[in-house]
Amino acid sequence: MTTATEVRNPTASDIASDAKVATVYRMVMPDHVCPYGLKTKALLERKGYEVDDHWLETRQETDDFKEKHGVSTTPQTFIDGKRIGGYDDLREFFGQDVPKEGDTTYQPVIAIFSVAFLMALAFAWSAIGTVLDFRVIEWFIAIAMTLLGIQKLQDVEGFSTMFLNYDLLARRKVEYAYVYPFAETLAGVLMIAGALAWLSAPLALFVGTVGAVSVFKAVYVDKRELKCACVGGSSSVPLGFISLTENLMMVAMGLWTGGRWLAGI
Repeated sequence: MTTATEVRNPTASDIASDAKVATVYRMVMPDHVCPYGLKTKALLERKGYEVDDHWLETRQETDDFKEKHGVSTTPQTFIDGKRIGGYDDLREFFGQDVPKEGDTTYQPVIAIFSVAFLMALAFAWSAIGTVLDFRVIEWFIAIAMTLLGIQKLQDVEGFSTMFLNYDLLARRKVEYAYVYPFAETLAGVLMIAGALAWLSAPLALFVGTVGAVSVFKAVYVDKRELKCACVGGSSSVPLGFISLTENLMMVAMGLWTGGRWLAGI
């Protein structure tokens, strides 16, 4: 229930269904076209609105508009004389989910694992002419390791900071936090190539085992709520089952690759 002192943005249900004209004020300058303005216009058009598009073409025009309407950002959308707000406000107006600061999501790892699996299928089709082969699983894990390693290598400093929140070995030896991304990526690349199993297998087994123990302790023993460094230092992925699974996959791949090497297969 909204009290007299609360301010609530209007929603699509608050506005007449036949109101299909929206007014947008957005920055369009010679050296800058606001990307959120373009997104706002495109979203309204997808929703069937005719857009009355007003360009703010100078910094002075923009500042005057903000002062007049008491807003701090552009674009700003108006429908049926009511100010909806910026791009995120417009998404909420249409009932779309808008992530808040601090929210966690599994989307990054889902994207990586999905692409890794598709790449493994492509590798198998190209190399052996079928996707019905156990090597698909091997390539999937190896490719996933490599893609996850790339995410960490983009910002090793940021990764190391987040990693130190929970990794047991890195807390004892900080240098390990800087070595980890290179070890994971190297092991993945070698496993894709099927080369130097004597190196890739122990690498994957070591980092995977330490990682699995660290995640299990942090999440299931200490009951800590942390973000996982698995996709880099700016990760919004929660530390938990997915992180544990990633490490167990590396352990399994290390054991499998090492076993095949020792057996001479």
